[in-house]
Amino acid sequence: MNNITIVIIAHKSSKTVLDFIKKIPKNYKIIIVDNSNDDALNKKIKKFKNIKLKYMKNEGYGAGINYARKYVKTKYLFVFSPDVLGVNKTFLEEFEKAIKNKIKFGVLGPRFLNVSQKSHRQSNIKDPIGEINAISGSAMLINTKAFDDIRGFDEKIFLFFEENDFCGRLYKKKYKIFQINKAKATNPKGVKKGVVQIKDKNVEKLQNFYGWHFMWSKYYVYKKNNNNLIAIITFTPILIRLILRTFISYLFSSNKQKYNMRLQGLVTSMIGIRSYKRIIL
Repeated sequence: MNNITIVIIAHKSSKTVLDFIKKIPKNYKIIIVDNSNDDALNKKIKKFKNIKLKYMKNEGYGAGINYARKYVKTKYLFVFSPDVLGVNKTFLEEFEKAIKNKIKFGVLGPRFLNVSQKSHRQSNIKDPIGEINAISGSAMLINTKAFDDIRGFDEKIFLFFEENDFCGRLYKKKYKIFQINKAKATNPKGVKKGVVQIKDKNVEKLQNFYGWHFMWSKYYVYKKNNNNLIAIITFTPILIRLILRTFISYLFSSNKQKYNMRLQGLVTSMIGIRSYKRIIL
């Protein structure tokens, strides 16, 4: 019996989810957590005996993973955002090999092909298994013992940097984080190619929503790992730049809310208000 349960977090993404699960061998248990009440998805996966669909209120990516954990009976859970490309039998076998080698880890991740070292630090590609500080949340093979030891993901974080916080807490508990460099994946770039299936008229709205949460979570996680004074000192130049860019965008930009939403997200986080921003598309 396979010792890995695949966990997929879905939101208005039935087509993307269906395309993804077709590439997963049927000997893997799959739990899909949908937080958008997608009835179409429920109808289409009934024929898959290895899949369970669970619904929940949309409380964010990390909350979705925590919810799925309640139903995982295997030693490992492999969390995916369904828009990740490159996942197939061969990809999964590389992780199976790592587990069989009995390396002690809290979480494993693949190598991503379309990211810069600045935006996403990766291990030395020459190392088959490279130790790293954090991995992308879009593909994470998690040791359930480690998951339970740190009590899962911080549900105060709705979007962005939840994996950084998760990996940071694993590291403090002496769990190692590794990247499997032979398992290669790609993250689609751009809102239109992402996990949420949206109409063209809603692209700008979703981009601005992401901008709000990006800044809220970035400050929150930084403050959590340092202290409030250091966080304020570090982020004050960013705050000033956002104020200036907001003013300029109102004068010259077609998307007048872009920097204003980022500014609102940062200020909200800096004054200690929870991550409350939600949208309906």
